[in-house]
Amino acid sequence: MDREIIGVVGAGTMGQGIAQVAAGCRHKVYLYDAYPDQLGKARHALRTTLQRQVKKDRMLQQEVDDIMDRIHFVEDLTGYGQCNLVVEAVVEDLKIKQDTFRRLEGIVSHDCILATNTSSLSIASLSSVLKKPTRFLGTHFFNPAPRIPLVEIVPGLSTTAMTVKKARTVVDGWDKCTVLAKDTPGFIVNRVARPFYGEALRQLEEGVADVPTIDWAMKEIGGFKMGPFQLMDLIGNDINYKVSKTIFEEFFYDPRFKPSFTQKRMVEAGHLGRKSGKGFYEYGDNAIKRDPIKDQDVGQQVVNRILAMLINEAADAVFMNIATVEEVDLAMTKGVQYPKGPLEWADELGLRNVLDRLTGLQTEYREDRYRPNPLLKRMVRNNEPFYG
Repeated sequence: MDREIIGVVGAGTMGQGIAQVAAGCRHKVYLYDAYPDQLGKARHALRTTLQRQVKKDRMLQQEVDDIMDRIHFVEDLTGYGQCNLVVEAVVEDLKIKQDTFRRLEGIVSHDCILATNTSSLSIASLSSVLKKPTRFLGTHFFNPAPRIPLVEIVPGLSTTAMTVKKARTVVDGWDKCTVLAKDTPGFIVNRVARPFYGEALRQLEEGVADVPTIDWAMKEIGGFKMGPFQLMDLIGNDINYKVSKTIFEEFFYDPRFKPSFTQKRMVEAGHLGRKSGKGFYEYGDNAIKRDPIKDQDVGQQVVNRILAMLINEAADAVFMNIATVEEVDLAMTKGVQYPKGPLEWADELGLRNVLDRLTGLQTEYREDRYRPNPLLKRMVRNNEPFYG
């Protein structure tokens, strides 16, 4: 059986990664960018990335050559009429994405699936410009696409079950782990992960602990691969703040997602993280290193508070039918490499203990930010775990 022909629109880092993944699974791939210069950069970047794998004995030279031969770097969309699936990965701008899909719809075949890699825009808004929105959905890859196994599959209001099934089958064939999510702000990962950053920032602002101590606690006690401030510096404070702000606004200013003034001021000052040389940490040859205060009690307090908030948000995703218990945990372990799924973690800690922590925070602060989710309260009342 012939493999599907894949189209990718946008030859930036994400587009390159998706093209590499599809070509590595023996698909013919068309990679287009509106800026011809970017295609040359993409070709060079992909070749460089793959050659690095050869040097590390993770790939044979013939495999690299085959992948590059399967990717066709094109300056127009004419060839996309042959595609079975087209994934858009252009800049995160509603109008630009809508214009892209208007063009594509006039070129692709009637049964070609159109997919967007958006991380924050609504699938409903993007599909509204299409004459046939039934074949449109979200396929949210995570950066770097060749290495991170998770892909969130997000149907729109008009997407047919057959479209979801076909798209998921193709992406699963790329050795990816797919989870099904409802079209709501942040989908699963970006929504559930907000407290990892937000509650770390809140504890910094309150003086519970400083930046290196919070990061130390989350790594050494919590078991996370990176601390929240290290991760914000890596992502870029401008990007992380924008995601937080967008989700806050999209959820009609729900206090659970309220962004941090500290991070806002850092963005305004240009302290964006690694890419600017300074964020929550300093980078470069003359960077001053700050050591954590390894106080176990303080560290445990930091972890308990962030973890309770993560669990509460994960419970809310299940309560609001965004995804199942299993898919929420799978998304967080495969997408952002959490040491455990938040809901599995909740069972281990005891749901009563988690609820008591949240209730204590809500009583102390009198803020809706800390309101326990109804599902969590119901499960404690009925003495039920997330995993039976």
